Amino acid sequence: MALDMSRIEAGENLTTEFKREYNEEIKKTIVAFANTAGGTLYIGINDDKTITGVANPEDTLLQITNAIHSAIKPDITLFVDYKTEKKRKAAVIVVTVQKGTACPYFLAGKDIRPEGVYIRKGASSVPASETTILNMIKETDGEKYEEVRSLNQDLTFNATKQFFKTVNVPFGLNQQKSLHLQTTDGVYTNLGLLLSDQSVHTIKLAVFEGLEKEIFKDRREMSGSLFKQLNKTYEYLDIYNRTHAEVKGLIRLEERDYPEDALREALLNALVHRDYSFSSSTLISIFDDRIEFVSIGGLPKGVSLDDILLGISVPRNENLANIFYRLRLIEAYGTGIPKIMRSYDGYMRKPKLQATGNAFKITLPNRNTNSHNGNRKVSFTENEEKVIALFRKKIEIVRNDVESTLVVSQAMAVRILRGLVDKGAVRIIGGGKKTRYAKTGLYSAH
Repeated sequence: MALDMSRIEAGENLTTEFKREYNEEIKKTIVAFANTAGGTLYIGINDDKTITGVANPEDTLLQITNAIHSAIKPDITLFVDYKTEKKRKAAVIVVTVQKGTACPYFLAGKDIRPEGVYIRKGASSVPASETTILNMIKETDGEKYEEVRSLNQDLTFNATKQFFKTVNVPFGLNQQKSLHLQTTDGVYTNLGLLLSDQSVHTIKLAVFEGLEKEIFKDRREMSGSLFKQLNKTYEYLDIYNRTHAEVKGLIRLEERDYPEDALREALLNALVHRDYSFSSSTLISIFDDRIEFVSIGGLPKGVSLDDILLGISVPRNENLANIFYRLRLIEAYGTGIPKIMRSYDGYMRKPKLQATGNAFKITLPNRNTNSHNGNRKVSFTENEEKVIALFRKKIEIVRNDVESTLVVSQAMAVRILRGLVDKGAVRIIGGGKKTRYAKTGLYSAH
């Protein structure tokens, strides 16, 4: 087939480039064509438009096809066409590149960074700016952070592999693609970045003396894979989840400051539902009377705090939530917040939820303090004092115990017990006919 001399005479421009012979720069040109407006690369023509041809067109074609297949990501082979054309006896290889549908294309080993992503500017192939790269990713991949391709493609998964192994779930190449850590072309997504050892998002923990953010007792920052952060953060919180004991006769009653289920669910909520498109860290603040979890990202559009309390869940990071579900870290979507609230049944102070347009906060009260001023003395009625005295002989009581001891009606017994629950001295166990009551240990004087 004869060369199109009119195009060659027009010279190099946005969509045309000449190369005397095959060299490594050819890969940059193909990437630039695919990222911009497509174009045609002629191999065997000098910059001054003189035609020299290539000595071994078949070998050169093999070099080009191998380079495009192995050195450019995502796979661009469907958008590239090759042919050999002649001018007299000179063989010229013509490589036609269409604009790809998965921009930005980049050089393998260089990642999605300016040194790996090229675009056309006039007759030259130049590195794309970070802003241009991000705009291409947004245009191609959409708005969901976890589905967007990661700018860092040099990822390792040591912590994640270990976690999957611990729960006896495979974590190979097929799983990485099915779980959306990689695209079908083998390009890592931001979800892959979150679970990699190179994750850029962190959890910052601070322990304060007293009830205000004035005096630091300790600070930590957890980094790396989300699974590593999850384990290390829970271990740290567990250190500050003290156990308070009360002896009743021969029986020792123990109660931790925070229900373990509540700590676990609040931490999982902060990891699964935060908005990772922002670089700010998840913040956990530990005070004498409470722990606060603050994660970036408000409630999803159309969802209220009342909806959350009812168990309605609209996961911001659906693929991440699915992974946590498969690993049995979460039971089902929407169960976490109701579980946190249930873990405080029978206690006067309840967990508190707050949301702004850009943040979500869970506050867990310390069960072994009763106010923002620490333990406080609470007055009890004569009948309430008598009920509290029952716990000197029993670990748990029922309504009938109150009726028989105080010689009161069923309705009065219920009213007295409800008053003790409201004051935080007694907590409810079970429900219906099997309802029982236990002392909380909040008031050492009793």
